[in-house]
Amino acid sequence: MNVRYQADADLNQVIVTGVLRQEPTIDFQTAFAAGLKGIKDPEVLAIAAQQGRILVSHDRKTMPSEFAEFIINNQSAGVLIVSRKLAIEVVIEELLMIWSASSAEEWVDRIAKLPL
Repeated sequence: MNVRYQADADLNQVIVTGVLRQEPTIDFQTAFAAGLKGIKDPEVLAIAAQQGRILVSHDRKTMPSEFAEFIINNQSAGVLIVSRKLAIEVVIEELLMIWSASSAEEWVDRIAKLPL
């Protein structure tokens, strides 16, 4: 199954736009489309999990611990933590590489930081 992404509300929208510009067939849902603004991390993780989407977030502070808590009783499609210091082009390249070189099953209950 193909990797599908969910942008967290804190993710720079330029990343989503850039990924879709380079590969329009990627299923990358915006935080706006998912209605994530103002929603707490556990709910965001649940929404992404229900839709089988890897959550892409800048949230290094709370998301890793919330993810660890979430996967005790739930299955997650995965989480990618993106450093704000990373160049946008590098983030786009990494997300494209993950999408093209891995399957969704490989990311289940995994959390990783970009760059890989």
